[in-house]
Amino acid sequence: MTYPPSGTALRESGPDQPVAPVPAQRRDIRAETVAQLRAATTTEPGRLQIIGAVLALLVLVFGVITFVEISGRASSADAVVTRSQPLSADAASIYRSLADADTMAASGFLEGAQEPKDVHERYEADIKEASRLLVKAAGSTDASTSSHEEITRLGELLPEYTGLIERARANNRQGLPLGGAYLRYANQKMTNELLPAAERLYTAETARLGTDSADARRWPFLSLAAGLVALAALVWMQRRNYRRTHRVFNRGLLAATAAATVVLLWLAVGHTVARAELHGAMVNGQESLDVLNKARINSLKARANENLTLVARGAVLTPDGTRDRYEYDYSTGMKALGSQLETAEKLAGDDTGSEPVKDAISSVSEWQDRHRKARATDDEGEYDAALKQIIGPKGTTGQSFEQVDDALEQALAHEQGEFDAAAKSGRGALGGLPSGAAVLALLGAVAAIVGVNRRLAEYR
Repeated sequence: MTYPPSGTALRESGPDQPVAPVPAQRRDIRAETVAQLRAATTTEPGRLQIIGAVLALLVLVFGVITFVEISGRASSADAVVTRSQPLSADAASIYRSLADADTMAASGFLEGAQEPKDVHERYEADIKEASRLLVKAAGSTDASTSSHEEITRLGELLPEYTGLIERARANNRQGLPLGGAYLRYANQKMTNELLPAAERLYTAETARLGTDSADARRWPFLSLAAGLVALAALVWMQRRNYRRTHRVFNRGLLAATAAATVVLLWLAVGHTVARAELHGAMVNGQESLDVLNKARINSLKARANENLTLVARGAVLTPDGTRDRYEYDYSTGMKALGSQLETAEKLAGDDTGSEPVKDAISSVSEWQDRHRKARATDDEGEYDAALKQIIGPKGTTGQSFEQVDDALEQALAHEQGEFDAAAKSGRGALGGLPSGAAVLALLGAVAAIVGVNRRLAEYR
């Protein structure tokens, strides 16, 4: 007896076999849907419904994209003001405090067994400030970043350095020559380990500042494109409405167009202002700060090397054995300082910023002249006379150094103020734009639907 093939056999028998018919109910639903779509596209009320939905969707999409993109830009601008630049400034202060501490340690050593109180207090203040800023920076950086590694390294090295300085002081008070060896060893640890780690920290934080600023300044091309598309669609709809009804205004569509226009102009103008201000903060502020920080650090290192030249008294030579290492490092640092001050003068945006730099340049020239005289005196074998030309309140290289340091501190304070003002202005230009765009887009979408519904009412 022969049986008909099962359903499984039919499905597996190949494309030439007959397929089970579609149920009539499903065909009816599909046909009805197609008929409704055809009616919607072939009748004016149907087309108006589709157009209204599309217009509302375009305006809403414009608002959502603007909210997302500008929220990101605003967040980056806020990071520039509240996180990146302060961390970069703190890293520079750590570097500067360590260099100044090393300078004060050498200066105090030259003064003899009884270190001057003001010099000792300045050294202690530098060490406390560096420690405080390291703790602050550790709390603001991710443990997985290179910055956190440098902070940890500095935290481990700083007690070692201060321990060596205390040993140098203890031996110096007893008149033992071993004190000079401890001081030189401490200076080597500062020069070869602490300051390079601080410089890497400063470089990493400054790079993060540049990244945040660049993110905040990126053009919101997607938002601008979405806004132009939405605005063009609204204008097209109003023109279509006018050609069919000869009515100039449709209040709903006009309100939607006004809302989209406001958001688009707010977006374009607000971001342009923010971009300009943040760019100005980086070019006119951060670049000057970077150069001035490096100049001040070079002046501190030069002063430390100048003092150590007298402490070592020719005991430490350059690798080729031809020159005093500390005198060579002093000359190298002063050359870099002069070049950086020239750059800082060019970057200064006004007289308030350039005057301190000019004062620093003048004091550097005086410092170098006094240093040459002191070196000549020391080379003649008159150590005590040379020492008086190096340390002291008046007519010494120490006085010139203090003048350079004070001028650079004034210039840094001015440029920091310029950066803060421009960066805050850039952040403020984006303030309220994300939420404002979202609210206006929502109102625009509702207005577009109301406007189209008013036209639809004419067919009922």
